[in-house]
Amino acid sequence: MTGQPLQNHDEEADVPVRHLAAPIPGEGENGVYTQSWFPLCLSDELETGRVISREFLGGRVLVYRDSEGKAHVMSAYCPHLGADIGVGAVVGDNVQCPFHHWQFDSAGHCVKTAIGDHPPRTARLFKFPTIERLGLVMAFNGVKPLFDFPDLFPHDESELNISTFRGAVMDCDGWVFAANTPDMQHLKVLHGVSFEHEDPHKLVHWHEWGFHYNFSGGTAEQNQKGEAELAWKLGIHGSNIFFQEGTHNGRWYGAFTVFGCSRPNKSGIYAGIVTRRSEDDGNAAGLALLNEMKVFESHVLNEDLPVLNTIRYRPGTLTKSDKTLARFLDYLRAYPRAHPSAPFIH
Repeated sequence: MTGQPLQNHDEEADVPVRHLAAPIPGEGENGVYTQSWFPLCLSDELETGRVISREFLGGRVLVYRDSEGKAHVMSAYCPHLGADIGVGAVVGDNVQCPFHHWQFDSAGHCVKTAIGDHPPRTARLFKFPTIERLGLVMAFNGVKPLFDFPDLFPHDESELNISTFRGAVMDCDGWVFAANTPDMQHLKVLHGVSFEHEDPHKLVHWHEWGFHYNFSGGTAEQNQKGEAELAWKLGIHGSNIFFQEGTHNGRWYGAFTVFGCSRPNKSGIYAGIVTRRSEDDGNAAGLALLNEMKVFESHVLNEDLPVLNTIRYRPGTLTKSDKTLARFLDYLRAYPRAHPSAPFIH
């Protein structure tokens, strides 16, 4: 021992410091969720007269179709003793609790008790704004929608071949996947897309409920998706609605993904491909393109899934290529969040 104090080598070491930006609140953080349209099921899963139970916003809801074919989404737990009405039955245009057979109309009011007692005025279910578009039944997180579900494509749905499917449940919030769209580095590096021009930051059109932009470019021959010339319009609406439309080697098609929100860090993929009907050949060309683009888009999705199922999304050091992404993250930080159905669905 020399009697000399031990030297603190950490003082001389190049110790890294992680630089973090303000976080984006996760779904369910502080008890609230982003206010957007969320899919609950495929239209094909909901026959007339059927009720199903679904996890939503960390709780449980029921989805049913009345005698006129209209879909409805309401809180699932009976205000009597808490049975899940989603495993009950549809009686006429009402849903019936499986436990004591109380019936509720499409507005959520109790209209009948099987025993004959007068329906309690306070026995109510939470009624979600509900729409059915593009082969999906969707509910808005709120008492009233803050925005209508947008028209994603320049053609009426009656003019389109639409193939909608339910994919994997991801281990991240839907807005995390949505943040890929303004991430120019992600498009170029992970998906191998090249632009024929500068990164399209200056081409981004922002509005109150999202953004869109156009680009021209392509994928190279060595890309697993194959060589293709692309002229696309991409965008995000709300916090979780992705759309894409344009040409692939000169042929028009569209794609969409609406991310569900069963609970925090769990978002189901509800996606679809659309092509125009080709009437002159009995729609053969339209359906062939539909199937071809399903394969193309599945390659794109599969490139993303390993990353998004393991990511812990936290903005850190950004670069000039992240200009549009940075603005989208600010958009998400300020995005409205609420959970008015919480007392009913938990």
